[in-house]
Amino acid sequence: MDIISHLTRTVSPAVLEDDRSPAKKNLLEQFYAIFAARLADNDTFSRFANENIARDDNAFYDRVWTEGAHRDQISRELAGKHNVDAAASRGLIAMAAPLAFHEIKSLAGTTPVPQFLNDNLNSYQHHIPAWAGTVLSASAVAATSTTAGTPISDTTSTAPLQKEEEPKESFMKALLPIIGLIILGALAWALLRGCQENPEPVATPAATVQQGAQGNEALAVAGAIEPASLSIATGENSELYACRMSVGDETLQTNVMNALTGAFGDEANKCRADVDDNFAVDMPASAQLATILPIIKNVPNASMIIKGDNITVNAPDKAALDKLVADLQAAAPAMTVQAEGPLDLQGEIDDSLAAADVAMTNLGDNPDPRDVARALSIQVINFQVDEAVIPEVNKALLDRAAEIINNVPDMKLMIVGHTDSQASDTYNMELSQERAESVKAYLVSKGVDASKLTTKGMGESEPIADNSTEQGRFRNRRIEFMVNDEVVSANDGMMINGDSLDPDMNPLDSNNDDLLPDGDDATQGTAVDPSN
Repeated sequence: MDIISHLTRTVSPAVLEDDRSPAKKNLLEQFYAIFAARLADNDTFSRFANENIARDDNAFYDRVWTEGAHRDQISRELAGKHNVDAAASRGLIAMAAPLAFHEIKSLAGTTPVPQFLNDNLNSYQHHIPAWAGTVLSASAVAATSTTAGTPISDTTSTAPLQKEEEPKESFMKALLPIIGLIILGALAWALLRGCQENPEPVATPAATVQQGAQGNEALAVAGAIEPASLSIATGENSELYACRMSVGDETLQTNVMNALTGAFGDEANKCRADVDDNFAVDMPASAQLATILPIIKNVPNASMIIKGDNITVNAPDKAALDKLVADLQAAAPAMTVQAEGPLDLQGEIDDSLAAADVAMTNLGDNPDPRDVARALSIQVINFQVDEAVIPEVNKALLDRAAEIINNVPDMKLMIVGHTDSQASDTYNMELSQERAESVKAYLVSKGVDASKLTTKGMGESEPIADNSTEQGRFRNRRIEFMVNDEVVSANDGMMINGDSLDPDMNPLDSNNDDLLPDGDDATQGTAVDPSN
């Protein structure tokens, strides 16, 4: 994992905004390496490991380096090396520190941050300048100096290392191994290039994935493949209440569906699948699904999110939750199983906006409408209770969306509103429609052609989580964006632009007795693929 490249893609744009100065970008890159080395020290990290660090907490930097002289040295050295004003350097660092902290914690997942950073030391070690040894703890310097036999890099230092001049003969002896390595590297590259019909550019970055510990949507990074995921919830009678999967191909979709059918029978047909090559084609837990799913099925009103190597579960009863965690860990010992923590509302909102912002940034000049819809759906639009007024915090992202939608001629999106179950069906249907209409009205006010947007109110009819916990209800209250030709798996009672749809009278037949096709319907004799 290239931690510095990830932070440069995710944090630097938020710090620099419209100022994309190469000097400031390089300054931040070097700061990230020093910052990571500091957090790799257990004693340093433990001082604020349990704090809820706000993303705009510019004083956080002062708590990471409590010595004022060290803070001054960092900003001064970085400013001098990169020809940036010292005051500007100090401001950039203060803004970047809390954002980088959140990103590193998210990358670490369930692994302790110091351990994660020490395990991935090679990804940032070479960015650390020699002078930084005076502002890092002794343990951090020792780890950086000994891991993989590589010393702290002096290639980016503001001054050469102070050392005695060696005789020319000794210098040449020291230089010979380096020359040998260069020659071997050149030969290896030539051999590799000769074996490739279409060699990749030398600087092609490796794919990276960011995964939230709570099973949230992964941040969309250019070139990244997101982990395949499965999210399910059970109802009061242990029936399959909600189900979503995101997988990279139909083979994995079939394997997961077979396991769901084995555990839940025909109820598995309600599982909505997003099959797209943005997702991985393997799921580490797939081999254990036949054992895992019956365990979650036996717990009423429970939820489970499988993503990557992590399983996150929740249940309204603590005793049942503790047993669920223990049983799943025994069934899938290679996975990390954890109980979902308390809902951090502001943190969830902030994280979703940051993730959506990254996804929007990496869409490119002529984006696929599905990628645009997926990026916009990451954000949490946290409407006030019983209201449909868009929060101010979401408007900047929607402004960017308006520009993208306008620039892609054939893009047509559907805005879908959802609620939790804490009101009557009728009320929730109307409220979800009003909220979807509110988002459309805002985009139209920013210049989007109204004909490019349609709206749906789904009410509480298509949950993605349980409605028995605060976290589950929070996930169910959402706005989703879809392209107009995407299939909605459950449209009973749905409203579109304020009008009720005819329900599918028989979801097992193949006729079109509803206004929108389900996965079982047919269009001109051809079955509709629910993954499209």
